[in-house]
Amino acid sequence: MTADPAAATRPRNRKQLIVEAAGRVFSERGYHMASMEKIAAGVGITAAALYRHFPNKYALFAECADLMADRLVAAVDEVPSGAPSAEVLTAVTRVTVAHRASGGVYRWEARYLNHEDRGQLRAKFRHVIERVDEAVQRERPLPDGRLRAVAALGAIGSITMHHTSIAQRRAEELLVESALRVATVDPAAPRPGARTVEVVAHPVPRTRRAEILAAAIPLFARDGFASVTNGHIAEAVGLAPSALYRHYSGKVDILAAACLQAAGLLAREVDQSLLEVSGPHDAIGALAATYVAYSFEYTALNSVAEAELVGLPADLRRPLVLAQREHIAVWEQQLRLARPELDPRQARVLVHAGFGVAVEAGRGLRWQDGPDRRDAVTALVMGALGF
Repeated sequence: MTADPAAATRPRNRKQLIVEAAGRVFSERGYHMASMEKIAAGVGITAAALYRHFPNKYALFAECADLMADRLVAAVDEVPSGAPSAEVLTAVTRVTVAHRASGGVYRWEARYLNHEDRGQLRAKFRHVIERVDEAVQRERPLPDGRLRAVAALGAIGSITMHHTSIAQRRAEELLVESALRVATVDPAAPRPGARTVEVVAHPVPRTRRAEILAAAIPLFARDGFASVTNGHIAEAVGLAPSALYRHYSGKVDILAAACLQAAGLLAREVDQSLLEVSGPHDAIGALAATYVAYSFEYTALNSVAEAELVGLPADLRRPLVLAQREHIAVWEQQLRLARPELDPRQARVLVHAGFGVAVEAGRGLRWQDGPDRRDAVTALVMGALGF
């Protein structure tokens, strides 16, 4: 009997290689924009060969999300009970940095998991949060409802959401230091010189085009762009689906308008917040308070802009990416003035860590707004940045 040459050269860990490649594609392109062909190409096989391991894209996606969660669970469970928070956070950071290209798949895309799979994933992350919280509370007990643990993990997980080039060991050091500072913050403590920021409230839609946009944003945020139809949007506004085309050429143009609105609102608030700062430290405080206030005020809009940007065509995405870079550059400049020991890459990593804290702490609070909650999250962001 003649042996199959292809079988002889097939790597034994092909399934693992597929999951790794899929995680990268899902993280970069989002669930709906990722294709089995693209994933197969990343492994050097055909799509037909890919289907021998996974029956469909959903099964592969669920495996990717589970894999990252399982890695984090294994990392914290390897740390002895009673170990200091530095050991627990270091274990989480090493796994996250090592798999940063595929580790962000769960942050926005987990909403596409079915109810059962999403519940299992949440249970695993809940276990990781509990292990971090145990260590944090042992060293500094506070009635913060696990907020510091969630925020510290947000700082670490931020490395999966950007492409700043930095050595793995240096990234680990920065993120562990940032997460440890977050863990020592008392979110309820008064902060001398803290700013109170009021961002512009939601604009009242005064045209049919603005009404359509206002109706589409919460639908995109809740169900994901790909799952929302023109019919859903039209129904929310009280129009026939065909009437949408008088105002937008297609659904993707509504998404582009939402992302542009997010970028414009944030840029305006940042400019306003920096008008009367007295130095770089004050500027960082103003930026942090503004970003947190914006995130609470425009939770749905911000999540759409963050999660769905990858789904836009390149020509529509380009100006939004430039706007993002400009926003980060403002933070980076002020952070380096306040902390001159940081180089540009280190500063950029910490800026993203601050964003990660704001997002995950806000989620931890279920975005239930209030001055005390905004102040608490701002304090955690400042901790992530080193203040």
